[in-house]
Amino acid sequence: MRHLTTLVKAISAALLLAGPAAAEFELSLYSGWQTSPHSRAEGDYPGGGTYDALFGWEGKSFELPLYYGLRGTWWLTDRFGWGLEGTHAKVYAPDDERAAAGFDRFELTDGHNIFTVNALRRWPNQWKGLTPYVGGGLGFAMPHVDVEPTGGPRTYGFQVTGPAVRLFAGASMELSERWALFGEYQFTWSDNSADLEGGGTLETRIVTNALNFGVSYRF
Repeated sequence: MRHLTTLVKAISAALLLAGPAAAEFELSLYSGWQTSPHSRAEGDYPGGGTYDALFGWEGKSFELPLYYGLRGTWWLTDRFGWGLEGTHAKVYAPDDERAAAGFDRFELTDGHNIFTVNALRRWPNQWKGLTPYVGGGLGFAMPHVDVEPTGGPRTYGFQVTGPAVRLFAGASMELSERWALFGEYQFTWSDNSADLEGGGTLETRIVTNALNFGVSYRF
């Protein structure tokens, strides 16, 4: 909850300073089912030697710490907007694959945080009150790196690891003048370079796919 509170304050402050008071601001909170396909992780072990392993990442969306995201949008017109978004995703290397690669721990789980500046397009009230929308953004990844080679030092902390891209599409339904529910598909891509304790390195590209469901508040 500490990360979520900080994220809410940061996005709210940035959007309120972004433009004229007449603009429509929308805060959207979501969770859902997040997965990540296979990708390679490679680098140097602390103390010497290299590794190169293919991991079938596990998302574990509904286990603590939970998967969630927060999006703040400044709607310039009825159809176009821009905003900021932060997502707390997660990826775990499966136990057997992690052990085979020579690690006791190998995860980005508190979380694999993606922050982007977004552009959005919506089509208000197209069918029975539904408003479809699409969006995309560019930004950076800041995962909590939790990696421990077998018999080596543990890396445990946040790092800014590289560029990130976000794409999403969904639809919202108004409940009132201020509240709405929404569902969407979201894709993220990030290129990650992390430093490991003891002089090691980690290089990996992470893709996530998610089905999100959430609530929005306009003011």
